[in-house]
Amino acid sequence: MTLRVIEITAPAGYADTLVALAEQYEAVEVFAARSAHTGEPRCIVHLVCETNRVQEFTDAVQKAIGKGELWRAVTLAVEGTVPKYEPKKIEHRPAFRAGAASREEIHEEVTRNSKLDSTYLVLTFLSAIVAAIGLLNNSVAVVIGAMVIAPLLGPNLAFALGTALGDRQLMFRAAGTNAAGIALTILLGVVIALLWSGGFKAPELVSRTEVGYDGIALALASGAAAVLSLVTGLSSALVGVMVAVALMPPAVAIGIMLGAGNPEGALGAAVLLGVNIVCVNLAAQTVFVAKGIRPRTWWEQKASAASLRINFAMWLALLMALVAAIYWLKLPVVPPQLAGPGAEIAGE
Repeated sequence: MTLRVIEITAPAGYADTLVALAEQYEAVEVFAARSAHTGEPRCIVHLVCETNRVQEFTDAVQKAIGKGELWRAVTLAVEGTVPKYEPKKIEHRPAFRAGAASREEIHEEVTRNSKLDSTYLVLTFLSAIVAAIGLLNNSVAVVIGAMVIAPLLGPNLAFALGTALGDRQLMFRAAGTNAAGIALTILLGVVIALLWSGGFKAPELVSRTEVGYDGIALALASGAAAVLSLVTGLSSALVGVMVAVALMPPAVAIGIMLGAGNPEGALGAAVLLGVNIVCVNLAAQTVFVAKGIRPRTWWEQKASAASLRINFAMWLALLMALVAAIYWLKLPVVPPQLAGPGAEIAGE
């Protein structure tokens, strides 16, 4: 069972209330102190609790104190304890919800990975170059390296979280960051293709212009795994997700095929990229809802419910359109001489 340290600063009059809430939510340790300096008296409450009680406790604290008072809760991960912590009783909680990090921890994590700053643009630039070289030279190891350093997954997870929380500011920021990253990647792909003196038949490149129905299942499973790794604190699993449902290689392939004068290949790569983006967002939103990641207050929950319904409907509609596109791309091309007596005339 993982632990979290929570430190709350608030007006001194709330010290007893915070201690009582900590005991109510079975804090492992709790300590309260009041300030002695002149001015408005403050208190600090330090407690250690199990990870799956953090969300309930902070919700109860906000309800008890309200928005009118100046207070703050800081959550820290516990790497280890001496002596070793042993739960006093076995928790009988739904397995799918147990161990979830708080919404504030998840929000901080995904917000940090969705900022459109110089670090994001430089990582996108470098990973696009690495991916292009790997695709054109048919190097699997180089392509995997580009997948790992590419930052494109972060904005998609941030958009899904923004939808679950009804945070429109986060949604718009994530959408803008995602669009900027993909646009930069495609542009670099076009430039590299124009400068490339070799061919464009490498299997690694051609494979990114083809997509099947199995790609949908892969992207859905990977998106769900990405969110589960976030809410349970297993961020190292994100590396595997980046490789499984990579957004960088198909985006680079779009640019390369456009630069090579192959619109059919660019269309196939665009469909693959669209499948990955749609399925990651759809799966991520589903897992966030299933894990109970939602706004704290009931009026915020009511507002976010409408946002969730609209976005679910939008992603499902886009997924159906992509399924139709995959079916259309897989239709066999009939030679003109076999298409009928009027085919040759129509072709002229």
